[in-house]
Amino acid sequence: MSINWVMLHEHEGFVRLPHEHLIYTSPPRTCLSLKPLDSYKGKDAISFQSDSGRIYLTNHRVVYIPSKKSNDFQSFSAPLLHMHDTHVSAPLFGANVWQSLVQPVPGGGIPSSLPAVQLKVTFKEGGAFDYHNKFEEIKERLRVAHENTRQSSRGVGNVDMSTVHLDQLPAYSGPVHDSTGSNRDNQHPPSNSQDSHATSESCPMGPPPGYEEVQQQSVADELEERLRRAS
Repeated sequence: MSINWVMLHEHEGFVRLPHEHLIYTSPPRTCLSLKPLDSYKGKDAISFQSDSGRIYLTNHRVVYIPSKKSNDFQSFSAPLLHMHDTHVSAPLFGANVWQSLVQPVPGGGIPSSLPAVQLKVTFKEGGAFDYHNKFEEIKERLRVAHENTRQSSRGVGNVDMSTVHLDQLPAYSGPVHDSTGSNRDNQHPPSNSQDSHATSESCPMGPPPGYEEVQQQSVADELEERLRRAS
């Protein structure tokens, strides 16, 4: 994870890396907040927040560009395999929220004393579940590619990103407005009430009570152990 290290582009949002392909672009009124884990008791507290912007998903990373940039916060990015415990919360009132624990990268602008940072992305104009599904699919493909490379004794850092298949991951173009003024997802045609009811029952409505606290502590402990072994 890094802050203000994305090369911005006037028309395309940001400059792509080699073999980097855009999979998802959120609507413009997407919010982001970054803060330390609730269990963190150190002094290196950070806090970044944006009330409007776009989040991008590629086959390399997640990138967020705020609509109103400041000297402190111009961009955010995180490698896909540095993001853990990702899930969507769907409250009864308000927009859906996608959450993740993000492991900082060396030199990325986040204090090294922080084992992880809590990321929350609020999709005010919809798209949270579409984004989450695409994120999980491409992250799994990338993880498999890393495992195959490691087993072939070529080293994790030599993964050929052009070999990560993207054929079933079309770019998401955001919600559209029909003649009645209501939002409709481009990728999902209207369904009858029975289908809608079945879909609502199959979609999780957020984690159970206490889930986030337990998972945050578990992931934080695991990341601290990794950093301890690497030092």
